[in-house]
Amino acid sequence: MSGIDLSVEIAGVRFRNPILTASGTFGYGEEFNDYIDLSMLGGIVTKSITRQPRPGHKPPRTCETTGGMLNAIGLANVGVERFISEKIPFLKSLDTNVIVNVAGFSLDEYSEVTRMLNDCEGIKMLEINISCPNVGADGLEFSSTAQSAFKLTDELKRISRFPLIIKLSPNVTDIASIAKACEDAGADALSLINTLVGMAIDHTTFKPRLTNVTGGLSGPAIKPVALACVMKVYRRVRIPIIGIGGIMDQFDVAQFLIAGATAVQFGTANFVDPDCTVSAVDGLRDYLAGMNMSKVADLVGKLQV
Repeated sequence: MSGIDLSVEIAGVRFRNPILTASGTFGYGEEFNDYIDLSMLGGIVTKSITRQPRPGHKPPRTCETTGGMLNAIGLANVGVERFISEKIPFLKSLDTNVIVNVAGFSLDEYSEVTRMLNDCEGIKMLEINISCPNVGADGLEFSSTAQSAFKLTDELKRISRFPLIIKLSPNVTDIASIAKACEDAGADALSLINTLVGMAIDHTTFKPRLTNVTGGLSGPAIKPVALACVMKVYRRVRIPIIGIGGIMDQFDVAQFLIAGATAVQFGTANFVDPDCTVSAVDGLRDYLAGMNMSKVADLVGKLQV
């Protein structure tokens, strides 16, 4: 199996394999360093970084659901200044690609965080989480319309010295049109999908199980939705797609690539099995050998309909 090539390329960045970690499920990378060999991964995506530190929502802010989990963490993070001083030194020492997820509540906040990260070494790409409330425009998310997504992407593309991945929300009427707007504004890649809006109720107390009432649904329950979104967006854009949503093993990886993704992110699976990503790397190699394929990139977009 030594002749099997797992490498992929996104926006000029080479990944040793298409298996990445999803923002919010892998901390800042250091949390998993004692459990797995991070150099085995194609890359890691940090949890969302905002301009100021955020404590997030009060607990309970996660709960298990059938086939997945709900979370309403509230973008808890150390803030960009502490991220640069406390987290970047470890991240830049890693032998894997580091992608920093950026979040904000206004165009100015996104822009300021992006500018501050420009001076950092050890970063390969930025993933822009555009599913945050845009409090400057009637409380809408930047991902809610093609116009708002274009405006944010265009602004950050002018600022960032790193390639930009725009992370899209499924909670919209036409994700493909929003994806195309991001591409037109200069996005280098897209990641999809973010979580679906959901809730859970305690039938003994009649109260929501999350203090925020609703939260983001992730895990295997959303995989069919994510696959359909990847397929739709792949048919509409030419830039690479990173698939997210209920990916648990190498077979899920293969399915997302067949639908049109170039790489994938493991999210909720990290809570179930911290070793899932490394296992999937080996499993993907076995899968390709069994399919008599020598390059993982040959799977991309091979859906037959």
